Amino acid sequence: MTYQAGRHFLQIPGPSNVPDRILRAIDRPTIDHRGPEFQHLGYDVLAGMQRMFKTKGAVVIYPASGTGAWEAALVNTLSAGDKVLMYETGQFATLWQKLAQRLGLQPVFIGGDWRRGVDAAAVEAKLNEDKAHTIKAVCVVHNETSTGVTSKIAEVRKAIDRAKHPALLLVDTISGLGSMDYRHDEWGVDVTVAGSQKGLMLPPGLSFNAVSEKALAASKTAKLPRSYWSWDEMIGPNKTGFFPYTPATNLLYGLREAVAMLEEEGLDNVFKRHDRHAEATRRAVQTWGLEILCQNETEHSSILTAVLMPAGHSEVAFRKVVLDNFNMSLGSGLGKVADKVFRIGHLGDFNDLTLMGTLAGVEMGLALAKVPHQKGGVAAAMESLKESCLKTNT
Repeated sequence: MTYQAGRHFLQIPGPSNVPDRILRAIDRPTIDHRGPEFQHLGYDVLAGMQRMFKTKGAVVIYPASGTGAWEAALVNTLSAGDKVLMYETGQFATLWQKLAQRLGLQPVFIGGDWRRGVDAAAVEAKLNEDKAHTIKAVCVVHNETSTGVTSKIAEVRKAIDRAKHPALLLVDTISGLGSMDYRHDEWGVDVTVAGSQKGLMLPPGLSFNAVSEKALAASKTAKLPRSYWSWDEMIGPNKTGFFPYTPATNLLYGLREAVAMLEEEGLDNVFKRHDRHAEATRRAVQTWGLEILCQNETEHSSILTAVLMPAGHSEVAFRKVVLDNFNMSLGSGLGKVADKVFRIGHLGDFNDLTLMGTLAGVEMGLALAKVPHQKGGVAAAMESLKESCLKTNT
């Protein structure tokens, strides 16, 4: 292969770029996972993740992808044949629904158009119809990575409460945690699912369940088989800083460093940074004359922007032009929007100049691929960033 100067721009919406501090933290000798040094590491990462989720409850850390944490959330709280209310916000909501089916659950899937978030009123209506309380859980995706749509989790909680329904609330914030405000306790979430490779800036390989007391109580009577995913097996040893089986020790070094970096910047500042970059990206897309997939302005993701290709143009071909000419990877269209949408990731270890390089690559790629567009998107994004800097400094 021919050497390409400069770094590769990995601008997919996760896995995100891993900063040097985290790479250096991971690059250490593996230690005894039964010894006192590991015990301190275990205490640090478990307490740090409670702060990331904004919870005082248990957080379980698995050596797995987010899909494993999806499964853990379901098998620890439910029994075969249980109904679960799920909402189609995009590809990942659909995959979680399919996983539930394979486990022997009965998903009640509210259809969506992949351009809007969860409709809390529709959730409330379904729960009001369920007079016998046969629905045992409501499962929703906080930030749908396939579409760039963010759902309002606090509104879903209010809908469940208004319906006076006992269903558990299970939320996937795999791409949201560490990038957008998330409040497990305050929003009344029972199980939150997350992963290491997005806002936490780590390589793939760790996933998480944040667990409420109500969910822990449900796990005592849940009948779906579980062993590796069992919360009981994890939470007991975790109380002393240890794990029941061999943990991903070096990734935990990286996790401790990631938490430190996010807290040094300040979580609120991290969220504001992501908001600024998302707004600047949307300004660029609008100036190009292209259409953002998310149709509700109040549901725009701060983590990625999904852009519809003009009719007759392939996102696969466009992304190849960008990769071949500028060594930059953009997110592909998934599921129903395959070859119709490209996704610009702007999350994780990401600053203003990185964003400008990303958007410049997109604008040049649009021209080279002969995709109809208007010039000036990069300039519009620069103006947006300048405006936000002026507001911050006055």
